[in-house]
Order: sequence, then structure tokens, then C-alpha cells
Amino acid sequence: MTKIKFPAIAGQLLPALAYAAIADELQPVPSDSFQSVAWLEQPGAAFVTLTIRDDAGDRALRGSAGSLLAQRSLREDVCSNARTAAFHDSRFMPLTIDELPNISIEVSVLTEPEQLDFDTEEDALAQLRPGVDGVIFQTSSAQATFLPQMWNELAHPAEFLQHLRRKARLRFDYWGTDVKLFTYQVVTFPSQNV
Repeated sequence: MTKIKFPAIAGQLLPALAYAAIADELQPVPSDSFQSVAWLEQPGAAFVTLTIRDDAGDRALRGSAGSLLAQRSLREDVCSNARTAAFHDSRFMPLTIDELPNISIEVSVLTEPEQLDFDTEEDALAQLRPGVDGVIFQTSSAQATFLPQMWNELAHPAEFLQHLRRKARLRFDYWGTDVKLFTYQVVTFPSQNV
């Protein structure tokens, strides 16, 4: 595993960058507050997850979007995925300006995915590391991923894969010769109101 290293300011800067991208879509304001810094201009892949506080004070998912491979600068990736999570996640209506104050943003930056080598499903399950690995389940016609944070809800590898297959719109027990699994790790900048 390649450990990603970030300056201390990244924990504040990445969620703030995502927030600014969303806010600018809702109410454009000219701003140069995010000066160019070298590590933000390097290729990076990130997921942006939005949660919203309800009237009871509980938090619920409000949108999520991300990239599995680093194909543009981390700055571009975070901003683009923040906008997609806020306005184009098909599970939700587009975020409104009234909801913005109740949104928390979590940014997870991914390491490069590595393919697992396995002979059977049991062999694959034995290689998964709960709480550590994000997993990509891929077949010739489908793909889905769960970030490592999903291990908090699905603690057992078999259950984790069942839900991942459902997310890919496959049978919960699908296992064919076309199955490929990839794992990655993340550096997560905790949810915070920005």
C-alpha cells in the first residue's frame, strides 16, 4: 500500500474546496480564495460524500460521487465530484441553497486500486481487510465500489460483497469467471461543516 501524504492544512482545505464548488453553483461569486498549491495540482482520485442534518439533528446521506482513478488534478477532481454529489446523484433531488447550511462534506482521497489474485470466492474473501480496504467489484458488464467506511455498516466480508454485488445490479450471490476485485485505501478528511 502506498501511503498518501498531505500537509496538515489539507483537512481544512479539501472540504472547503468542495463546499466552494457547490456554493458557486448555487450562487456564483467571483473568488480567488484557493491559491494554487503544488499538491492540489497533482493527479488525484477522490470521493466527496455529503450528509445533511435533519430537524432531529441526525445525519443522512445527501449525495456522493467520486473517481476511482487519478485522471485529472486533485483540485479538479474534488470540485467536479462535489458538484456531481450535490446536483447529479440520481438518488436525490439537486441540493438547494436552503439546504447548504445543513450540509457536511467528507473528502476521501484514494490510493491506486490494486487487483486481487484469487482462485475462489472464499480465497478472495480471506484477502479483504475490513476497515482498511475499499473494494471494487467488477464483471464484464457491471462495476461497483464501497469505500472503506462501509465496513462500519457491513462488517463481514461475505455481507460486504453481497451488498456490493447488489449495488452493481447483480444477484447478491453472483460469482462468475469474469469477476475481478480491486482494493484501495483512502485518506479521509472527516465530515465537517465548512
